[in-house]
Amino acid sequence: MNGQNRLPQFRERFYRRERRSVPAAKGFVGAALSAWEVEERRDEVLLCVSEMATNALVHGVPPGRGFRLMLWLERDDVLRVEVHDSGEGSPEVDRPGPDGENGRGLMLVEALADKWGVGEREPGKVVWAEFAAGDAARAH
Repeated sequence: MNGQNRLPQFRERFYRRERRSVPAAKGFVGAALSAWEVEERRDEVLLCVSEMATNALVHGVPPGRGFRLMLWLERDDVLRVEVHDSGEGSPEVDRPGPDGENGRGLMLVEALADKWGVGEREPGKVVWAEFAAGDAARAH
């Protein structure tokens, strides 16, 4: 993979508030990564997509709504994933105890992504993560 010879790539999809949206989002991103020939960090990206989509469904999507997933691959081989929802609040990384059954989603995103954060939108928020791929990953 060489970012010098590639145009920026972009894909997006909307998902309704239902359980099958999480595996559908992972499949969508997996297909984009294959089409863009991004394999180095595939498992990390897909795990973060799963966690971000799950958080949107559980905490950020009001009944009758959904979330939008946006995916960019920039010329500099940085992959950016965004999950937009219309819910209130700002997600934070939980530090659950060893017996806690939930609360590790953003902790995983924080550990696996090169950068991540939360931004405002009206209504709601966007949770994003970035991953260096190809030449950019080797530069880290």
